[in-house]
Amino acid sequence: MRSIANGDRRAFGQLYKLFADKVYNVALGYTQNEQDAEEVAQDVFVKVFRNAAQFKGEAKVSTWIYRITVNVTLNLIKKRKRYSFLSFGKPNKEEIDFEHPGILLERKEDAKALFKAIRTLPQQQQTAFILSYVEGLPRQQVADIMGTSLKAVEALLQRGKRNLRKSLGDLYYKRRK
Repeated sequence: MRSIANGDRRAFGQLYKLFADKVYNVALGYTQNEQDAEEVAQDVFVKVFRNAAQFKGEAKVSTWIYRITVNVTLNLIKKRKRYSFLSFGKPNKEEIDFEHPGILLERKEDAKALFKAIRTLPQQQQTAFILSYVEGLPRQQVADIMGTSLKAVEALLQRGKRNLRKSLGDLYYKRRK
């Protein structure tokens, strides 16, 4: 990070290669829109480059980048909600029919329902769920990113799973018949 703070573009390029896909995937998990995820990723790396000197090394670089990603993504979502009144209540088809590009074809319908349900979770549960289950990060790193305790993350995940079971109950009930 010190090299990046000193303007070393090669060091920044290496950091970008390491984290670009991860940043994009986290943003995509939240926004469920490829263009928005690309915009978030771009904003995240601009912030990383500009703020490299402020990195204190108290957390891992990955934790710092994930925290920036979550904050930038949530800010974009809030901004879009603020201006959503311009659509006069018409739902954005892309949000409803989101298909994550990394999902196998035979599982696309399940993934669509899951991502739609994830969007209904409270923000903290959504963050814990995306970072833990979609990105596969260790729980302690999720706690560090969220600035909370490991127990709090576990509780958020339990409540999130319970809420998702309620939301997705009909889908899985029909499947068992």
